[in-house]
Amino acid sequence: MNRRAALLALTMAISSMLGHSSHADDSAPLVVETKIPLGAVRGRIDHLAVDRSRQRLFIAELGNDSVGVVDLAAGKLLHRITGLSEPQGVGYEPATDTLYLANAGDGSVRLFTGDGFAPIGTIELGSDADNVRIDPRGYVVIGHGDGALAIIDAASKRKVADIPLAAHPESFQLGAERIFVNLADRHTIAVIDRGSQKQIATWLVANARANFPMALDEANHRLLVVFRRPPLLVMLDTRDGRVVARLPTCGDADDLFIDRKRQQIYVSCGEGTIDVFGLKDDAAAKRGPVATVSGARTSLFLPERDRLYLAVRASGSEPAAIWVMRPSP
Repeated sequence: MNRRAALLALTMAISSMLGHSSHADDSAPLVVETKIPLGAVRGRIDHLAVDRSRQRLFIAELGNDSVGVVDLAAGKLLHRITGLSEPQGVGYEPATDTLYLANAGDGSVRLFTGDGFAPIGTIELGSDADNVRIDPRGYVVIGHGDGALAIIDAASKRKVADIPLAAHPESFQLGAERIFVNLADRHTIAVIDRGSQKQIATWLVANARANFPMALDEANHRLLVVFRRPPLLVMLDTRDGRVVARLPTCGDADDLFIDRKRQQIYVSCGEGTIDVFGLKDDAAAKRGPVATVSGARTSLFLPERDRLYLAVRASGSEPAAIWVMRPSP
Protein backbone atom coordinates (compact mmCIF):
# COMPACT_ATOMS: atom_id res chain seq x y z
CA MET A 1 0.00 0.00 0.00
CA ASN A 2 1.48 3.37 -1.00
CA ARG A 3 1.45 6.38 1.32
CA ARG A 4 -1.55 8.10 -0.28
CA ALA A 5 -3.57 4.90 -0.15
CA ALA A 6 -2.57 4.38 3.48
CA LEU A 7 -3.62 7.93 4.38
CA LEU A 8 -6.96 7.52 2.64
CA ALA A 9 -7.58 4.19 4.34
CA LEU A 10 -6.85 5.68 7.75
CA THR A 11 -9.12 8.62 6.96
CA MET A 12 -12.04 6.36 6.13
CA ALA A 13 -11.41 4.13 9.15
CA ILE A 14 -11.20 6.97 11.65
CA SER A 15 -14.21 8.69 10.11
CA SER A 16 -16.20 5.52 10.64
CA MET A 17 -14.80 5.07 14.13
CA LEU A 18 -15.57 8.57 15.34
CA GLY A 19 -18.75 9.12 13.45
CA HIS A 20 -18.60 12.72 12.19
CA SER A 21 -16.55 15.02 9.99
CA SER A 22 -13.71 17.20 11.19
CA HIS A 23 -13.36 20.96 10.98
CA ALA A 24 -9.94 21.37 12.58
CA ASP A 25 -8.12 24.60 11.97
CA ASP A 26 -4.40 25.11 11.36
CA SER A 27 -3.47 26.07 14.94
CA ALA A 28 -1.17 23.92 17.07
CA PRO A 29 -3.03 20.73 18.01
CA LEU A 30 -1.83 20.83 21.64
CA VAL A 31 -0.71 23.75 23.79
CA VAL A 32 0.95 23.54 27.22
CA GLU A 33 -1.57 25.29 29.45
CA THR A 34 0.33 24.86 32.70
CA LYS A 35 2.91 22.67 34.43
CA ILE A 36 2.21 21.07 37.81
CA PRO A 37 5.50 20.45 39.69
CA LEU A 38 5.90 17.01 41.24
CA GLY A 39 8.72 17.99 43.60
CA ALA A 40 11.81 15.88 44.22
CA VAL A 41 11.00 12.93 41.97
CA ARG A 42 13.86 11.05 40.36
CA GLY A 43 13.92 8.56 37.52
CA ARG A 44 11.33 7.16 35.20
CA ILE A 45 7.62 7.97 35.48
CA ASP A 46 5.13 5.39 34.30
CA HIS A 47 1.33 5.29 33.93
CA LEU A 48 -1.41 7.57 35.25
CA ALA A 49 -4.97 7.15 36.53
CA VAL A 50 -7.73 9.40 37.85
CA ASP A 51 -10.29 9.66 40.64
CA ARG A 52 -12.90 11.64 38.75
CA SER A 53 -15.16 12.44 41.70
CA ARG A 54 -12.35 14.05 43.70
CA GLN A 55 -10.47 15.36 40.63
CA ARG A 56 -7.24 13.62 41.62
CA LEU A 57 -4.57 12.39 39.24
CA PHE A 58 -2.34 9.47 40.29
CA ILE A 59 1.18 9.19 38.85
CA ALA A 60 3.27 6.01 39.05
CA GLU A 61 6.74 7.37 39.88
CA LEU A 62 8.57 4.13 39.11
CA GLY A 63 12.13 5.39 39.58
CA ASN A 64 11.19 7.09 42.85
CA ASP A 65 9.34 4.08 44.36
CA SER A 66 6.32 6.30 44.92
CA VAL A 67 2.95 7.41 43.56
CA GLY A 68 2.19 11.10 43.34
CA VAL A 69 -1.31 12.46 43.87
CA VAL A 70 -2.18 15.71 42.12
CA ASP A 71 -5.23 17.85 42.89
CA LEU A 72 -6.41 18.77 39.40
CA ALA A 73 -8.79 21.50 40.59
CA ALA A 74 -6.05 23.26 42.57
CA GLY A 75 -3.30 22.39 40.09
CA LYS A 76 -0.84 21.20 42.72
CA LEU A 77 0.71 18.13 44.33
CA LEU A 78 -1.55 16.92 47.13
CA HIS A 79 0.17 13.82 48.49
CA ARG A 80 2.84 11.21 47.81
CA ILE A 81 2.54 7.50 48.64
CA THR A 82 6.06 6.20 49.37
CA GLY A 83 7.72 2.89 50.20
CA LEU A 84 6.62 1.16 47.00
CA SER A 85 8.70 -1.06 44.69
CA GLU A 86 8.93 0.35 41.15
CA PRO A 87 5.23 1.09 40.68
CA GLN A 88 4.30 1.08 37.01
CA GLY A 89 0.54 0.48 36.93
CA VAL A 90 -2.11 2.42 38.83
CA GLY A 91 -5.89 2.25 38.87
CA TYR A 92 -8.72 3.75 40.93
CA GLU A 93 -11.81 1.59 41.51
CA PRO A 94 -14.67 3.98 42.40
CA ALA A 95 -17.31 1.50 43.64
CA THR A 96 -15.08 0.49 46.58
CA ASP A 97 -13.07 3.73 46.71
CA THR A 98 -9.83 1.77 46.34
CA LEU A 99 -6.51 2.66 44.75
CA TYR A 100 -4.57 -0.23 43.15
CA LEU A 101 -0.80 0.21 42.74
CA ALA A 102 1.02 -2.48 40.72
CA ASN A 103 4.73 -2.89 41.49
CA ALA A 104 7.27 -4.20 38.99
CA GLY A 105 9.96 -4.58 41.65
CA ASP A 106 8.32 -7.23 43.81
CA GLY A 107 5.22 -8.23 41.84
CA SER A 108 2.83 -6.94 44.49
CA VAL A 109 -0.35 -4.93 44.12
CA ARG A 110 -0.79 -2.58 47.06
CA LEU A 111 -4.22 -1.29 47.97
CA PHE A 112 -5.01 2.09 49.54
CA THR A 113 -8.16 3.96 50.43
CA GLY A 114 -9.14 6.60 47.94
CA ASP A 115 -9.87 9.28 50.52
CA GLY A 116 -6.93 9.32 52.93
CA PHE A 117 -4.58 6.88 51.12
CA ALA A 118 -4.40 4.47 54.07
CA PRO A 119 -2.95 1.04 53.21
CA ILE A 120 -5.64 -1.66 53.26
CA GLY A 121 -4.01 -4.73 51.76
CA THR A 122 -1.59 -6.41 49.38
CA ILE A 123 -2.18 -8.89 46.57
CA GLU A 124 0.91 -10.90 45.60
CA LEU A 125 1.12 -11.60 41.87
CA GLY A 126 4.64 -13.04 41.84
CA SER A 127 6.57 -10.73 39.50
CA ASP A 128 6.38 -7.66 37.26
CA ALA A 129 2.91 -6.37 38.14
CA ASP A 130 2.15 -3.87 35.39
CA ASN A 131 -0.86 -2.29 33.67
CA VAL A 132 -4.11 -1.94 35.63
CA ARG A 133 -7.59 -1.79 34.08
CA ILE A 134 -10.81 -1.14 35.98
CA ASP A 135 -13.72 -3.27 34.77
CA PRO A 136 -17.13 -1.68 35.50
CA ARG A 137 -18.52 -5.19 35.98
CA GLY A 138 -16.82 -5.27 39.38
CA TYR A 139 -13.33 -6.51 38.60
CA VAL A 140 -9.81 -5.15 38.40
CA VAL A 141 -7.55 -6.68 35.74
CA ILE A 142 -3.76 -6.49 36.07
CA GLY A 143 -1.05 -7.76 33.72
CA HIS A 144 1.91 -9.50 35.34
CA GLY A 145 4.75 -11.97 35.18
CA ASP A 146 5.95 -13.85 32.13
CA GLY A 147 2.42 -13.91 30.79
CA ALA A 148 -0.87 -13.54 32.67
CA LEU A 149 -3.81 -11.29 33.42
CA ALA A 150 -4.90 -11.41 37.05
CA ILE A 151 -8.64 -11.01 37.64
CA ILE A 152 -9.36 -9.41 41.01
CA ASP A 153 -12.83 -9.22 42.52
CA ALA A 154 -13.25 -5.58 43.53
CA ALA A 155 -15.68 -6.33 46.38
CA SER A 156 -13.53 -8.95 48.15
CA LYS A 157 -10.21 -7.52 46.91
CA ARG A 158 -9.00 -11.03 46.12
CA LYS A 159 -7.60 -12.61 42.97
CA VAL A 160 -10.19 -14.98 41.55
CA ALA A 161 -8.50 -16.05 38.31
CA ASP A 162 -5.40 -15.85 36.13
CA ILE A 163 -5.66 -15.81 32.34
CA PRO A 164 -2.45 -17.32 30.90
CA LEU A 165 -0.64 -15.62 28.03
CA ALA A 166 2.38 -16.46 25.89
CA ALA A 167 4.40 -13.45 27.07
CA HIS A 168 4.27 -10.51 29.47
CA PRO A 169 1.26 -8.31 28.70
CA GLU A 170 1.81 -4.67 27.90
CA SER A 171 -1.21 -2.45 27.21
CA PHE A 172 -4.54 -4.27 27.04
CA GLN A 173 -8.14 -3.19 26.57
CA LEU A 174 -11.35 -4.67 27.95
CA GLY A 175 -14.14 -5.13 25.45
CA ALA A 176 -17.66 -6.33 26.13
CA GLU A 177 -16.93 -9.94 25.15
CA ARG A 178 -13.19 -9.97 24.49
CA ILE A 179 -9.91 -8.64 25.89
CA PHE A 180 -7.20 -7.45 23.49
CA VAL A 181 -3.62 -7.74 24.77
CA ASN A 182 -0.31 -6.50 23.37
CA LEU A 183 2.38 -9.18 23.73
CA ALA A 184 5.37 -7.02 22.84
CA ASP A 185 7.98 -9.78 23.20
CA ARG A 186 6.06 -11.90 20.68
CA HIS A 187 5.08 -8.91 18.47
CA THR A 188 1.49 -10.19 18.52
CA ILE A 189 -1.95 -9.25 19.83
CA ALA A 190 -3.73 -11.87 21.92
CA VAL A 191 -7.53 -12.01 21.79
CA ILE A 192 -9.18 -13.40 24.94
CA ASP A 193 -12.77 -14.60 25.23
CA ARG A 194 -14.12 -13.15 28.47
CA GLY A 195 -16.62 -15.91 29.06
CA SER A 196 -14.19 -18.82 28.88
CA GLN A 197 -11.15 -16.71 29.89
CA LYS A 198 -9.20 -18.42 27.12
CA GLN A 199 -7.22 -17.07 24.19
CA ILE A 200 -9.17 -17.50 20.97
CA ALA A 201 -6.93 -15.73 18.44
CA THR A 202 -3.45 -14.40 17.84
CA TRP A 203 -2.99 -11.47 15.45
CA LEU A 204 0.33 -10.69 13.81
CA VAL A 205 1.03 -7.45 11.94
CA ALA A 206 3.63 -7.98 9.22
CA ASN A 207 6.94 -6.13 9.55
CA ALA A 208 6.02 -4.58 12.90
CA ARG A 209 7.55 -5.39 16.28
CA ALA A 210 7.39 -4.25 19.92
CA ASN A 211 3.72 -3.27 20.26
CA PHE A 212 3.12 -1.31 23.46
CA PRO A 213 0.23 1.25 23.58
CA MET A 214 -3.30 0.33 22.55
CA ALA A 215 -6.72 2.01 22.31
CA LEU A 216 -10.10 0.43 21.57
CA ASP A 217 -13.23 1.74 19.85
CA GLU A 218 -15.31 -1.40 20.01
CA ALA A 219 -18.55 0.14 18.77
CA ASN A 220 -16.91 0.81 15.42
CA HIS A 221 -14.82 -2.40 15.38
CA ARG A 222 -11.49 -0.59 15.58
CA LEU A 223 -8.34 -1.38 17.56
CA LEU A 224 -5.42 1.07 17.50
CA VAL A 225 -1.93 -0.23 18.28
CA VAL A 226 1.46 1.50 18.15
CA PHE A 227 4.58 -0.53 17.39
CA ARG A 228 8.06 0.74 18.25
CA ARG A 229 10.09 -1.11 15.62
CA PRO A 230 9.54 0.57 13.28
CA PRO A 231 7.39 3.31 14.88
CA LEU A 232 3.95 2.67 13.39
CA LEU A 233 0.35 3.50 14.20
CA VAL A 234 -1.70 0.52 13.07
CA MET A 235 -5.48 0.24 12.93
CA LEU A 236 -7.09 -3.21 12.96
CA ASP A 237 -10.62 -4.49 12.51
CA THR A 238 -11.64 -6.07 15.84
CA ARG A 239 -13.77 -8.68 14.08
CA ASP A 240 -10.93 -10.45 12.32
CA GLY A 241 -7.63 -8.66 13.01
CA ARG A 242 -7.41 -7.31 9.48
CA VAL A 243 -5.07 -4.32 9.16
CA VAL A 244 -7.10 -1.33 8.03
CA ALA A 245 -4.26 1.20 7.90
CA ARG A 246 -0.72 1.87 9.13
CA LEU A 247 1.16 5.16 9.39
CA PRO A 248 4.61 6.19 10.67
CA THR A 249 4.62 7.77 14.12
CA CYS A 250 7.06 8.93 16.80
CA GLY A 251 9.55 6.66 18.55
CA ASP A 252 9.33 4.98 21.97
CA ALA A 253 5.55 5.36 22.27
CA ASP A 254 3.90 4.26 25.51
CA ASP A 255 0.40 5.77 25.52
CA LEU A 256 -2.33 6.26 22.92
CA PHE A 257 -5.72 7.99 23.19
CA ILE A 258 -8.69 8.93 21.02
CA ASP A 259 -10.17 12.43 21.27
CA ARG A 260 -13.62 11.89 19.78
CA LYS A 261 -14.65 15.51 20.10
CA ARG A 262 -11.97 16.60 17.62
CA GLN A 263 -11.46 13.34 15.75
CA GLN A 264 -7.85 13.21 16.87
CA ILE A 265 -5.47 10.52 18.04
CA TYR A 266 -2.71 11.35 20.55
CA VAL A 267 0.47 9.24 20.68
CA SER A 268 2.92 10.18 23.46
CA CYS A 269 6.51 9.15 22.79
CA GLY A 270 9.75 9.00 24.76
CA GLU A 271 11.69 10.59 21.93
CA GLY A 272 10.21 13.89 23.15
CA THR A 273 7.18 14.15 20.91
CA ILE A 274 3.42 13.81 20.92
CA ASP A 275 2.11 12.85 17.50
CA VAL A 276 -1.38 14.10 16.75
CA PHE A 277 -3.28 12.47 13.92
CA GLY A 278 -6.38 14.21 12.66
CA LEU A 279 -8.60 14.42 9.62
CA LYS A 280 -8.39 17.23 7.11
CA ASP A 281 -9.98 17.34 3.70
CA ASP A 282 -9.85 13.82 2.25
CA ALA A 283 -6.75 12.47 3.98
CA ALA A 284 -5.60 11.49 7.43
CA ALA A 285 -2.92 13.98 8.37
CA LYS A 286 -0.41 14.33 11.13
CA ARG A 287 -1.28 17.63 12.80
CA GLY A 288 1.82 17.53 15.00
CA PRO A 289 4.32 16.65 16.02
CA VAL A 290 4.21 18.55 19.30
CA ALA A 291 7.61 18.84 20.99
CA THR A 292 7.84 17.78 24.63
CA VAL A 293 10.82 16.40 26.60
CA SER A 294 12.89 13.28 26.05
CA GLY A 295 11.58 10.43 28.20
CA ALA A 296 8.05 11.86 28.54
CA ARG A 297 6.21 8.92 27.07
CA THR A 298 3.23 8.32 29.39
CA SER A 299 0.07 10.39 29.42
CA LEU A 300 -3.66 10.36 30.14
CA PHE A 301 -6.41 12.04 28.15
CA LEU A 302 -9.51 12.99 30.14
CA PRO A 303 -12.40 13.90 27.82
CA GLU A 304 -14.50 15.31 30.66
CA ARG A 305 -11.75 17.84 31.42
CA ASP A 306 -10.79 18.21 27.77
CA ARG A 307 -7.09 17.93 28.61
CA LEU A 308 -4.13 15.64 27.97
CA TYR A 309 -1.88 15.14 31.00
CA LEU A 310 1.74 14.32 30.15
CA ALA A 311 4.15 12.87 32.72
CA VAL A 312 7.54 14.59 32.39
CA ARG A 313 10.45 13.14 34.32
CA ALA A 314 13.25 15.28 35.71
CA SER A 315 16.09 15.78 33.23
CA GLY A 316 18.73 18.52 33.11
CA SER A 317 17.02 21.80 33.85
CA GLU A 318 13.54 20.32 33.41
CA PRO A 319 11.97 19.34 36.77
CA ALA A 320 9.55 16.47 37.15
CA ALA A 321 6.05 17.71 36.39
CA ILE A 322 2.68 17.03 34.88
CA TRP A 323 2.22 19.08 31.74
CA VAL A 324 -1.42 20.02 31.27
CA MET A 325 -1.97 20.18 27.53
CA ARG A 326 -4.99 21.87 26.01
CA PRO A 327 -6.14 20.67 22.57
CA SER A 328 -6.97 23.32 20.02
CA PRO A 329 -10.69 23.82 19.28
